Amino acid sequence: MGEGRIPDTEQAEQAPPPGGLSVVATSTDGIRVLTLTGEIDHHTGEALHHALDVSGIVRPRIVVDMRRVSFMDSSGINILIAAHPAAAAAGGWLRLAAPAPAVLRTLQLVGVDQFIDCRPTLRDALSF
Repeated sequence: MGEGRIPDTEQAEQAPPPGGLSVVATSTDGIRVLTLTGEIDHHTGEALHHALDVSGIVRPRIVVDMRRVSFMDSSGINILIAAHPAAAAAGGWLRLAAPAPAVLRTLQLVGVDQFIDCRPTLRDALSF
């Protein structure tokens, strides 16, 4: 894909079951894009945790597209907090894109937005 292009994941996404989480992984310009749909909590967090695993990846660059996340509890916060230094230790980075207002408020209250780059749009998160 060309520089700055947003990956086409619309066709690959499926609606999660009520209270569930869908994680669709794509790649654009060497950046792994995780498009999330649904809720992140202690029942669904394992899917996100697995998708954010950077074991064996050199310089991982990951954008988590959160515009379709309707709820996130402390489980999701802890997964993101753990993934950030893991990506940095491997020479890469983690960015959050377009969190919905309620999710953004949670990120801000806990202070996650102070150390994990949180961008207003997916396009912004994909730019260098």
